[in-house]
Formats: sequence, structure tokens, C-alpha cells
Amino acid sequence: MSWQAYVDSSLVGSGHIDKAAIVSAAGDSTWASTPGFAVGSDEMQNIIAILDESAKDSAQKPKTDKAFSEGLHIAGQRYVITRIEGNHIYARHGKEGIAIVKTKQAILVGHYGENVQAGNATQTVEALADYLVGSGY
Repeated sequence: MSWQAYVDSSLVGSGHIDKAAIVSAAGDSTWASTPGFAVGSDEMQNIIAILDESAKDSAQKPKTDKAFSEGLHIAGQRYVITRIEGNHIYARHGKEGIAIVKTKQAILVGHYGENVQAGNATQTVEALADYLVGSGY
């Protein structure tokens, strides 16, 4: 299956995600996305820095602390981070939200609208991430 098919079928096709992107874990290229949902390279580098720092066992985490205080920007929109856990970031903007999961080779970014339960949206992104990890990605 192509990367675009994962976005179209597994994420947006679920009905729980309305916009999504899959980018390389290095943050240097977008593999697939919904039209009009472009995650900027500076936004991706910030996500990578937060996730890399989150994976470390350190008392001082300046990127993570800064993200909690200043928020996270995705596709030009600011989101308030609600949780950072290992390879996962969850954030909200009003009643909308973002679920981000990093696999070995990719970062999945799923956006959900105000009429979607956050748990359903995050479960959708996490399920695809689990599948990709099981497939070696």
C-alpha cells in the first residue's frame, strides 16, 4: 500500500481523522498528506526534538518544557500540548486536536475536528503506527 493510501484509507477513511500527514522520522520529507495540510519543516524539526527528548530519561527537558508552555505549531496552527508520552504527542486547539506518533521510520500526524471523540482519533493514529512498527517501519 502506498503512503497516500495509508493517509486516505487508514486515517481519514476512518472518519475519526479529517486531515493527516506522514513524514519521514528525520523530518526531511513528507511522504503523504491530505490536500492543504502541510506540516512545515521547522514544525517537524520541533516535533522530532520533543519526541527525542521525551524518550530520554532526564530531569531537565528544555524542549518538552518549552512545548508545554508555548504550545506546538502544526500546519501553521498553534496547539496546546496535553500530553507527551514516549513517541506520542497529544495537543488541542479549542475542540479540535492533533495526535502525533513516531514509528521507526515515520511520524504520523492526525488532526481531528470538534465533533470527534479525542480517544477515537488517537486510537486511529496509534493503530496505524502499531501496524507500521509491526511491518518494520
